[in-house]
Amino acid sequence: MNDNLLNNINYRHSILKYANRFGVTKASYNFNVSRSFIYKLKNRYDGSIDSLKPYSRKPHSHPNMQSKDEIDMIRNYLRRTPNISLVVLWVRLKRAGYTRSITTVYRTLIKLGLKTNPPSKPKKVRREYDKTTFPGQRIQIDIKYVPDECIIDNPNGHKYYQYTAIDEFSRYRVLKIYKEKSTYTSTLFLRYCIRKFPFDIKCVQTDNGMEFTNRFISDKQSLFELELNKLSIAHKLIKPYTPWHNGKVERSHRKDNNYFYTKTYINENDLTKSLTKYVREYNNFPIRPLGWLSPIEYIDKYTKGELDI
Repeated sequence: MNDNLLNNINYRHSILKYANRFGVTKASYNFNVSRSFIYKLKNRYDGSIDSLKPYSRKPHSHPNMQSKDEIDMIRNYLRRTPNISLVVLWVRLKRAGYTRSITTVYRTLIKLGLKTNPPSKPKKVRREYDKTTFPGQRIQIDIKYVPDECIIDNPNGHKYYQYTAIDEFSRYRVLKIYKEKSTYTSTLFLRYCIRKFPFDIKCVQTDNGMEFTNRFISDKQSLFELELNKLSIAHKLIKPYTPWHNGKVERSHRKDNNYFYTKTYINENDLTKSLTKYVREYNNFPIRPLGWLSPIEYIDKYTKGELDI
């Protein structure tokens, strides 16, 4: 018997009327359906033709659907930290034993009516630059002013500056706080980077600030440039008024504004200790550009020859 015909409400009604008039056995023989099927129709029929509609065969559950415990885990994390971003939520869930993808978390939040930041689409690149192929091939360095309101106990009104270095290949970062920005502190920071980066530095890329170069004021090299020459490290200067050429370090500063400098710190010592902890967490945090690996994991896989570059 054709399933489409049996699913037709009017056809089912005809079977039922024939069975009521001539009996179930004759109806079964005449319409080539089982007696049990006709009895099911008789039991369902309440006088309205809609009662003969076929039931949905859609399964009530999926073998791979999320368990109640997994959904409760998501709810609990959101209840404790309602402003958490999607990526941070997913990473914390993974560390707690959650095995689903970030897309599954996002769809679950939509289904439950819970709001968080959706995964943002990659921005269009202005132009294609030379991509790095190994750690230390090019390090971007820049300076960020520390907001005054972030430090509670600062009676002398000191200005503080965050020096930032980021490896273009692995996104590994090195940060340090100084009380001034000058070619001298830039040199100190360079030496600090040599100690802190887990690989050799081949090239440093900076803007044209006087903390890095005398390019526009003198033919003499700055202390920072002299130190680079001494260490046999190349120095690449970006074009004037093109901060996006140092895009990775600029974007990392925006993240610092959103996650680190929204808090306050008791004094310089507290600021320095908190920054050390913050950069350690950053270097161990998985990010999308690295295929959801952390910078440290990415470097480790490169060292073992496990990266498909």
